[in-house]
Amino acid sequence: MSKLLSQNCILFFKRFALIFIFYQVCRIGFYFYNSHLLDPWDWKVFIGGLRFDLAALGFLNMAFALLHIFPGKFQTRAGYQQFLFYSFYLVNIFFLCLNYVDYEYFKFIGRRSSYAFITATGMEQEIPGLLKNFIVDYWWIPLFMFLSFFIFWLIYRKIDYKIKRSYINVKDIIIAILVIGIMLVLGRGGLQHKPIRLVDASQYGGLKNTALVLNTPFSVIKTMGKSEVLEEVQFFTDSELNKVFNPIQEFKYDSINKKNVVLLIVESFGRETMHRGLTPFMDSLAQNSHFFENAFANGKVSIDAVPSAISSIPSLMNRTFISSSYALNDVYTLPKILKENGYHTAFFHGAFNGSQNFDQYANVAGFDEYYGKNEYQGPEAFDGAWGIFDEEFLQFYAKKLDEFKKPFFTTLFTISSHNPYTIPEKYKGKFPKGNADIHESIAYADYSLKKFFETAKTKEWYNNTIFVITADHTCSEPKEDHWKTNVGKFRVPILFFAPGDESLSIEKVEKNFQQIDILPSLMDYLQINTKIVTYGKSYKSEQDFVVNYLDNIYNYEKGDYYLAFDGKKTLGLYNWKTDPLLKNNLMNTELEVLKQMEDFIKAYIQSFNFRVKNNQLTID
Repeated sequence: MSKLLSQNCILFFKRFALIFIFYQVCRIGFYFYNSHLLDPWDWKVFIGGLRFDLAALGFLNMAFALLHIFPGKFQTRAGYQQFLFYSFYLVNIFFLCLNYVDYEYFKFIGRRSSYAFITATGMEQEIPGLLKNFIVDYWWIPLFMFLSFFIFWLIYRKIDYKIKRSYINVKDIIIAILVIGIMLVLGRGGLQHKPIRLVDASQYGGLKNTALVLNTPFSVIKTMGKSEVLEEVQFFTDSELNKVFNPIQEFKYDSINKKNVVLLIVESFGRETMHRGLTPFMDSLAQNSHFFENAFANGKVSIDAVPSAISSIPSLMNRTFISSSYALNDVYTLPKILKENGYHTAFFHGAFNGSQNFDQYANVAGFDEYYGKNEYQGPEAFDGAWGIFDEEFLQFYAKKLDEFKKPFFTTLFTISSHNPYTIPEKYKGKFPKGNADIHESIAYADYSLKKFFETAKTKEWYNNTIFVITADHTCSEPKEDHWKTNVGKFRVPILFFAPGDESLSIEKVEKNFQQIDILPSLMDYLQINTKIVTYGKSYKSEQDFVVNYLDNIYNYEKGDYYLAFDGKKTLGLYNWKTDPLLKNNLMNTELEVLKQMEDFIKAYIQSFNFRVKNNQLTID
């Protein structure tokens, strides 16, 4: 090898090795920062982490490898070497620091961030306020980033890059091609048939440690510039498929029950926040309603809850349905169905208009009207970050309901229990702080709901209304271990409250229930004649299943059992009622249960992927 090529190769691999070491430091920090949410570290996690780090760095540095070793006298020019010096540093330190974002955000979504989150799609107006609060509330994260910039720089600048003049021969080209080939192999994660994917992390990290195996740059790269493309799987023939799971449901009644419908989606109001002194109103309401004790969200972020609740579409993709390429699919949603039956429809969200694309999806879903921060009328109540405080916005909501033509169907999404968990100054010290940062704002949200219902009781439409209350997803800071599993981290309250209707029983229902069950349940309750595609089931159904998806794992509950499925094979089977920490894998003992549950989840995935990908979510 010529002296010039030798110097360039050594220089590049020294720089590459340095950034690789920093990735390991980031993973160690991620583990200790989130150890209460993760399983213990083992050698498989270590090996998997090395593989995904090399894949990310191989992809990111392929061009730099070429620029370092491509033969030519330009390599000896000081200006060219300075360009390589600074560009390698800036690009790699930027992507390295993306890992720190997930030190905190992992608590909220239970997985590594995607490109859509890093670029804040749908949240452009909130960025200045949220960024300010992020820096203040989590000051140690920017500090970690700054220290990485600084320490990396101190070491990086010690690597000599003054290339001396030397001759070039044909061997240089061969070596350059060889090095680029090595980088290509690293970037695709090895020599296997397909490049390494996000889902492959599950073979190293188990159910809880996939985020520990992955790194954020890899997750961002894999989701960058790509629309969600669902794989069409073929576990069953069409006739076999419909026998195992058929999403088409028909409802037939003689007359419609034209009740008003109020759907309230409360931010981060996980099941774990109830019955601990924080939520006296919801605790009381649960005892006086049709309350689903074992209720689940169908996603882990706010943007998943809306299509789940109003469209009966679960979040079974790595990209949220609203921001995916399928967002404009024709879907027979609650507002469309109810509008056809004489209902006035409206969507309310107290945040900036455009936040999380809710206004866009409300239009696609068929709501007549959208009310956001721009449409709010009332006393000044901006929280400084997201939008209008819950109490004032819910009172504005009650006033608007008074003005609507009856019957109406409305959905309201609250905001105050979202990070940074701001509550009005006048209530500081009024609510219990609990043992997590979010708890005071949860107590404030509960109080805001109480004030809304006090106002609603005075309205003529109150006794002719069914109220459906749920959360978008669970709290980000659970303390007990059973709320941290792939079962517990989806548990939310769901209740039906119909103050003027004695036919809806007041009881605690043990059957598994989920957000996507709301639409078919309302079809049954309102006695609407219709035929729909739904991946849920009515509250009157004997079925007892729940399906959700997180970090490339399908989570399926049926009765007391929980199945973890990676899309191809089962990872675990547990009795989540008797084994809430999911320690005892029953795959090798409960073979009949395993077979039944595997067949169902395979049919469910096959049906969902085909219908969503081919825009067949409605009945012709």
